[in-house]
Amino acid sequence: MPRILGIDLPKEKRIEAALPYIYGIGPARSRQILEQAQVSGNKRAKDLTEEEILKITNLIQKNYVTEGDLRREINENVRRHMEIGTYRGLRHRKGLPCRGQRTKTNARTRKGKKPVVGHIIKKEAAPAAKKA
Repeated sequence: MPRILGIDLPKEKRIEAALPYIYGIGPARSRQILEQAQVSGNKRAKDLTEEEILKITNLIQKNYVTEGDLRREINENVRRHMEIGTYRGLRHRKGLPCRGQRTKTNARTRKGKKPVVGHIIKKEAAPAAKKA
């Protein structure tokens, strides 16, 4: 199982499909990296030589921000928006979508479970009082 930047890549997948397991690398960037490293994208991850793994690792480290550094950078950007009070920052603070999506009906992922309004809990039926 090849290990690149501390991430175990699935050994049975093509390297082109395995590289996106690294946070910050998608399909397009994966193809770009393999082209620069001169490695075939059709090669299985388990079939890579140590030299090819080293080439890919060095390319990623030199040219791209990935994994923990990228997560930290994104969190700092969100925190900065919240501190300076931009519209995006306010949306982050309230837990609402930041990119212009509608919120009247959708946005359940950001807003969470719908609150229950007007729910009446029925009490146990009391015995009827006798009329005299």
